[in-house]
Amino acid sequence: MPVNAGPEFMEAELEYQRATTPEERLLGLKKMLKTAPKHKGSEKLLAEIKKKIAKILEQQERVKQIAKRAGRASAGIKKEGAARVCIIGATNTGKSSLLAKITNSKARISEYPYTTTEPEIGVLDYIGIKVQVVEIPAIIQDFIETDSGSYFVSLMKESSLLIVLYRNEEERKLVRSELRKMRLSVPTIELSQQEAKERSQDVPWKIWKNLGLIKVYTKQPRKPKEFPPVSLGKGATIRDLATKIHKDFVQKFKHARVFGSSVKFPGQQVGLGHVLADDDVVELYTKD
Repeated sequence: MPVNAGPEFMEAELEYQRATTPEERLLGLKKMLKTAPKHKGSEKLLAEIKKKIAKILEQQERVKQIAKRAGRASAGIKKEGAARVCIIGATNTGKSSLLAKITNSKARISEYPYTTTEPEIGVLDYIGIKVQVVEIPAIIQDFIETDSGSYFVSLMKESSLLIVLYRNEEERKLVRSELRKMRLSVPTIELSQQEAKERSQDVPWKIWKNLGLIKVYTKQPRKPKEFPPVSLGKGATIRDLATKIHKDFVQKFKHARVFGSSVKFPGQQVGLGHVLADDDVVELYTKD
């Protein structure tokens, strides 16, 4: 007997197929279950929908348990610093080693596969700018469908950059394929295991250049620039800098003097709309 699904079911099925998160897939499945025909010929379809719903609910419960064991809230790891970067790759590609080299992490490093079963976290200090770096457990086939896949994907989705480590072309293609399934719109850097190992000192610079951020220093007249610098998005203005330092700066703003590549000469006087560049040094002046 044919299913003979109506337009409401077809629309719900399309919503499910376009979903990019476990929550969206669950919502789509529930709509499919609600709008699916209820007769002898649809029993198999209904059973499949219920099975998929049960699997997502089970995955969500496992995510909560993982977060609980790690001493974090079920919502996941709190995003800290100027940005979050995730290191991903197949097993034994050197993810833990790279994390340890570029951050303060004490991640367990082993030659045995699948040593990392939960996210490892470190902090990269790039010239005073703090960047959170998270190592994601090994990427495998149908990663998002694994017990904790949706939890790990959510961490990646909230990141500003992904670093993909691989040993060979097969591993690189695997990760690329899995990223397409996850439908992530996150910038990616690909590094071979050998490159990451031999030139790990260059990785922090590569991370910074791909984060879409700039660092700006502030100073008082006739004094050295202050440290650490302030991180801002590319295209940020004096207004953005003043707001980040203190909300009152914008209201009391008089003018600013800038030293760096964004001005024609050192100490040029500018207004709130002036666009800053990386490594600019700024003096802010306020009204009396």
